[in-house]
Amino acid sequence: MSRFLPDTFTVLLVVTVVIASFAPVSGEAAEYFGYATKVAIGLLFFLHGARLSRDVVIAGFLHWKLHLTILAATFVLFPLLGLGIGLLVPFILSPALYAGVLFLCVLPSTVQSSIAFTSIAGGNVPAAICAATASNIFGMFLTPVLAGVLLSAQGHAGFSLDALQSILLQLLAPFVLGQILQPWIGNFLRSKKKLLMPIDRGSILMVVYLAFSESVTEGLWRTISISDLATLIIIDIVLLAAVLAVTMFGSRWAGFSREDEIAITFCGSKKSLASGVPIATVLFAGQSIGSIMLPLMLFHQIQLMACAVIAQRYADRANRSV
Repeated sequence: MSRFLPDTFTVLLVVTVVIASFAPVSGEAAEYFGYATKVAIGLLFFLHGARLSRDVVIAGFLHWKLHLTILAATFVLFPLLGLGIGLLVPFILSPALYAGVLFLCVLPSTVQSSIAFTSIAGGNVPAAICAATASNIFGMFLTPVLAGVLLSAQGHAGFSLDALQSILLQLLAPFVLGQILQPWIGNFLRSKKKLLMPIDRGSILMVVYLAFSESVTEGLWRTISISDLATLIIIDIVLLAAVLAVTMFGSRWAGFSREDEIAITFCGSKKSLASGVPIATVLFAGQSIGSIMLPLMLFHQIQLMACAVIAQRYADRANRSV
């Protein structure tokens, strides 16, 4: 039963949204809080780069067929399904929330949970590490480009060179700096993972609080109803189920081993909240992004619950066969 309960971070996200709804930051305080948030995001991506082993990056190129399959699921299959969901607009889904669904579909895969579920299920953990990491690196370029192209096609604000420049300066530059310093500080940072976790999660919570504060001030909850939330949950569930089915059965059809199938299933079907929230803040700077982030926050918890069940079933099946 515990696998269906929200994880601690999800609870913190909900609490943050509630606080922003009743006590939003505004005015001069919001301006200074925005500066602090940018510093926290830069530090977050610096730590990502510094903790990433160079050996993992190099090893990732060896199993290229698996990695291309995962990248195709993340940056091709998801966006195509997202375009299909556009048929629901405006009859069932509002254009503003659909923009959030499209943004969700172009995000990179998660890192920590993809690796964790692959390990629980008895899959190819080294491949999962490489694939999830590669997905996030490519996502710094592909996510803003795909978001710009797809949103422009739907009549939303399109891709701009300023947005790409902001992504490069605020996210990629700290990541590259971390990679440069990785040989000297990487082992230390990897050994202090629990101590550094508050920085990882705290920066995301800061972004969520600032984003929802701005959106609440502009009337977010006056435009989103309970039925809208229910619709988003159903869409997220159907979207995840479709990708899980394609990655799981498609990898079997393609002749991948059981271990590789597990890595493809978990890495190819998940979306990163840790990368998505900062990217949304930079990409949609100056806009109300509460509705953009809402589909992603719901998808985050749904994918954790679904993948926990699937990982355990993989593990149970392996134990029975032994």
